[in-house]
Amino acid sequence: MKTVLKLEELAELLVATLVFSQLPYAWWWLPALFLVPDLSMLGYLAGPRVGAFSYNLAHHKAVALLIGLAGWALAQPLLLLAGSVLLFHSAFDRLLGYGLKLSTGFHHTHLGVLRQQPAEA
Repeated sequence: MKTVLKLEELAELLVATLVFSQLPYAWWWLPALFLVPDLSMLGYLAGPRVGAFSYNLAHHKAVALLIGLAGWALAQPLLLLAGSVLLFHSAFDRLLGYGLKLSTGFHHTHLGVLRQQPAEA
């Protein structure tokens, strides 16, 4: 099942890339904007509940699709760009095993607990 889920994420990543390729932006915009959704982690400065909420809002695929669909319906390439970047980023994160955050802590996700790297001495 894990392989099927990863293939699904890869398909979503490819769809986001295809949508992006149809937009009037240079290719480098996608890698340049790739980490922008991770700015939502700044919410963790206000605590785990706010952090999880802000992170999940920026990494929720339904939000990405709504923004992209709004861009398509309103003929606004900037919204389509934002939607495709959000979808690309979220699919890439899930492909690597990073899920939506739980309010119990940054390493607790809907996909399980992330492995913590041991601290070096």
